[in-house]
Amino acid sequence: MFNPRYTITNKLLANIKYINSLILDLNNHHFPITVLVELERTAQAVSTYASTSIEGNPLPLTDVKRILKTRPQNIRKSEQEVLNYNRALEKLNRRLKLTSMPLTLNLILSIHKQVTYKLVARSLSGKLRDDPIFVNDPKTNKTVYLPPDAKDVLLLMTELIKFINDHKRSDDPLILAGIFHKQFVIIHPFMDGNGRTGRLATKVLLAEMGLNTFNLFSFENYYNKNVTNYFNHVGVYGNYYDLVNTVDFTKWLEYFTDGIIDELLRVKKELSRITTGPETELKPYHQKILDFIKEKGYITDRDYAKFTLRAKATRVLDFKFLLKMGLIVRKGEGRATYYKLKS
Repeated sequence: MFNPRYTITNKLLANIKYINSLILDLNNHHFPITVLVELERTAQAVSTYASTSIEGNPLPLTDVKRILKTRPQNIRKSEQEVLNYNRALEKLNRRLKLTSMPLTLNLILSIHKQVTYKLVARSLSGKLRDDPIFVNDPKTNKTVYLPPDAKDVLLLMTELIKFINDHKRSDDPLILAGIFHKQFVIIHPFMDGNGRTGRLATKVLLAEMGLNTFNLFSFENYYNKNVTNYFNHVGVYGNYYDLVNTVDFTKWLEYFTDGIIDELLRVKKELSRITTGPETELKPYHQKILDFIKEKGYITDRDYAKFTLRAKATRVLDFKFLLKMGLIVRKGEGRATYYKLKS
């Protein structure tokens, strides 16, 4: 039975508290739809570039953006990797906007099938490995890790998924996402595509943090800044059966949460930069409207008139601005008109 060993150190606890404060701060702000769309587009490109780059894809970010924009037909392997990862991102993003997504083996297999499309034999795509595999050092090409035997992979994956789902209500989601990420790498359940599949599945778990950052989030970028450091933290060295009872997740969890902080700060800075323009900047009176709706559930022009000195024609413009930004929706007609936050 999978029972990971780790310690809640002062650093890990401080990281979790800081992440929660950053999430709370972002949740308390309302950002125009146009801003979020731009940030989502950027995050998808950066995530695609970073996650494929970690695995050795040579394409620079400029080429990745071009490929995602033009979607060429006749492509090389490196370009296929980019398109596969991005399509998997888009598919998961659409599903997460509609419903929650519990972690299952079928979900993981479907992610793997997408990221390995046309890159591995059909018999290997979306299927747990049946053969042994060796992890080599990319610099020396020497074997540094022997993952578990293929006959044990299904049981190990089943135990990992069960552990995550059984502890959802008792353990911090950040810790669970981090544990899943490292243990997935240790199991190495596929012949190819383990890294890309594991990072996408981890992003699904992170989407349950309480902030819909999945489409704005690119924590892969943090790993890509220093790939060697990432591999040293997430990987293990030796024979799985010799070290399985000695693995400690603590240092990895500290590093993992460092990356989440780094990414949340990037998102916060980027949102601040994008929303400072006159066309999208929220004024104090706009924020008061949003705060009122958040507290009461809706607002009418009569409500607004009670706490502002702005003339009726100006109040109409204020509501029109928030409607244009995609922050509120209009309900009712005539004197029965009211406004609610857009979902």
